[in-house]
Amino acid sequence: MRKITIIGAGQSGLLMGIGLKKQGYDVTIITNRTGDEVYNGGILSSQAMFNAALDIERDFGLDFWDDECPPIEGISLTVAAPDGTKAINWAARLETGHANSVDQRVKMPAWMNEFERLGGKLIIDDVTIDSLEDIARDSDLVMVASGKGDIGKMFERDAAKSTFDKPMRALGLTYVKNMTPRPDHSAVCFNLIPGVGEYFSFPALTTTGPCDIMVFEGIPGGEMDCWGGVTSPEEHLEVSKTILEKFLPWEADRCHEIELTDDNGKLAGRFPPTIRNPVGRLPSGQIVLGLADSICLNDPITGQGSNNATKCTKIFFDSIIARGDQAFDEAWMQQTFDQFWDYAKFVVDWTNAFLLPPPPHVLQILGAAEEHPETAQKIVDGFNDPRDFFPWFMDPAAADEYLKKVAS
Repeated sequence: MRKITIIGAGQSGLLMGIGLKKQGYDVTIITNRTGDEVYNGGILSSQAMFNAALDIERDFGLDFWDDECPPIEGISLTVAAPDGTKAINWAARLETGHANSVDQRVKMPAWMNEFERLGGKLIIDDVTIDSLEDIARDSDLVMVASGKGDIGKMFERDAAKSTFDKPMRALGLTYVKNMTPRPDHSAVCFNLIPGVGEYFSFPALTTTGPCDIMVFEGIPGGEMDCWGGVTSPEEHLEVSKTILEKFLPWEADRCHEIELTDDNGKLAGRFPPTIRNPVGRLPSGQIVLGLADSICLNDPITGQGSNNATKCTKIFFDSIIARGDQAFDEAWMQQTFDQFWDYAKFVVDWTNAFLLPPPPHVLQILGAAEEHPETAQKIVDGFNDPRDFFPWFMDPAAADEYLKKVAS
């Protein structure tokens, strides 16, 4: 029986651990927090997941909340005009199947319990470089699904694949209850405020039940870069409401009665989107494999984080199974990452494009979607598989050809 150790008990680490345990591997997961500590701690992410990623969870037998979690049935897009009106406004349902968002404070403890129920070994400990040396000697394969601290620094930044070397957005998350539902159908309500940033919200399931998640993406140094002096839950909620009242009055109208789901239902920070080399080398020369966010960290502006992590895990999982009894050597690690990058490079390019001022052809496409429902549908369904945005959305010449076809 091959022995595999995973550092980190998040979306990718637990999904991988449970999948491998079901295949008969000897699996240990090491994390620095218990399930109770995760459940009672601060929020970790916004985690809107589209159907292709949810299908992977279903295949792994981990769709515990399909009936309980409020569905995300579509996507709406609004571009705010300088005078406070809507320059562009449209919506479409997801034809690829509904999306959903389960608070990781709910999901991860349940998955930790499932991993242990299956016979997996869960260790609560802080992993250091020294302890990782011992772990690597005792394992056929070590995967690192946590990118923090000295462990994360083992994976060198890939300058050729990393477009940015600094944070491109000041991020704020607010989990709330009592938001007025949008008419017609539930959706990710995405709002673009030129020169200021972006705001989107969507229904979710948290520790206190159904809720809505508000995601603020402020351009650094701009008017939505305003979380630095916020210290209390009450202040965080007030800043969230103030941003909407100033820039998005139609969204503010949905939020007159909102309250935080809990005092921990808030998060603020910033990070540079970064791609890292997948192989981490310890001082002894032993190697470990990075997984998901530890080697491919995207800005949340396109809602692809948990989706990317899940799809990465499935590709790595399949590669491990196919490897059989052969060594998990450096060549195999690189080849496995390359398989993932064949998909992820499209997600990264598309996501990074949203972090820059939209070029004319993108604005033309977004505007065309208001007039042509088939274009809105094409954009919305692309969130399930961002490869579908190429080349027509990303390339000016291809966009021009597409727009002429739609208008004819």
